[in-house]
Amino acid sequence: MKPLARYAALNSYIEVSQAVGLEPARLLRGAGLDPASLALQDRWVPAGAVARLLELSAVESGQQDFGLLLAERRRFANLGPLSLVIREEPDVRSALTVLIRHEHMYNEALRMRMSVLNGLATIRVGFEFGEQTETRQATELALGTLHRLLLGFLGSLWQPLAVCFTHHAPADPGTHRRLFGSAVKFEQEFNGVTFYADDLDAPNKMSDPLMRNYAYQILDTLEPPRESTVLNRVRELIELLLPTGRCSVEQVARSLGVDRRTIHRQLSDEGETFSSILNATRTELAENLVATHRYTLTEIADLLSFSSPGNFSRWFRGQFGCSPSQWRNREQREA
Repeated sequence: MKPLARYAALNSYIEVSQAVGLEPARLLRGAGLDPASLALQDRWVPAGAVARLLELSAVESGQQDFGLLLAERRRFANLGPLSLVIREEPDVRSALTVLIRHEHMYNEALRMRMSVLNGLATIRVGFEFGEQTETRQATELALGTLHRLLLGFLGSLWQPLAVCFTHHAPADPGTHRRLFGSAVKFEQEFNGVTFYADDLDAPNKMSDPLMRNYAYQILDTLEPPRESTVLNRVRELIELLLPTGRCSVEQVARSLGVDRRTIHRQLSDEGETFSSILNATRTELAENLVATHRYTLTEIADLLSFSSPGNFSRWFRGQFGCSPSQWRNREQREA
């Protein structure tokens, strides 16, 4: 299965893309992503789609520093529940160890490795998307975010010895120089950051020892298994693809990097079919959407990928025993 990433990877995408003259909704849909779902930071989407979106955004805007512009807006909270643990680690070494050990909690494609040798610490960054995908912008976003995290631990005056990129320098390296100073280097052997190993022992001033155990208890309840089930991944993708009108077993299979027979077989092993998951997902979404007045019933039919409002109404009556309008009126009376 192809790896997934949290929508939090695109935090501030709309603001940055609009600032450089792009139409974010069009680009998101073109990458197979749902613009409205950006508000759902913990939802998982194909990591390769996120990387392709970043590359396309850089090309269309002419901003070779697009990934760094996103990184500038990153905060601890963008790591989701993991940020609660990292903030309470006693020193930089333990905080980075947690960050690297649990990288799968925010991006399954991301690979970070830390090494210490001859007084120097190096954190290397890479990606495994399971497909041929350009990674320049994703790499710059990841390294820019890591740099900001280190600044949060070590202070705004801290500087690394080197911030290395394997790709060539952009035509205008102004943003890179502004963020990394003279430490930035291009056409290197690896993507990563190097700094004095002594920095790893610096105390984390944000840490509260009394909160650390509570943070780990929260992490234990929230951390997903390293290998998400096929059922969960298919359900997430169906919910993502329904509003695009391209929700099919073939499209889901392509997003997961397998063929449709593999999807059918693995779902069968879990006692499900693609149709049963599709229907269950539509039922859950329809109940929530019809109960509110944010969308018309015609718009809801489109969002749930029905060919016409009439087909949606017939399906809805079969699921709930009444028409969508009757359901909405009843919910309004009971509110």
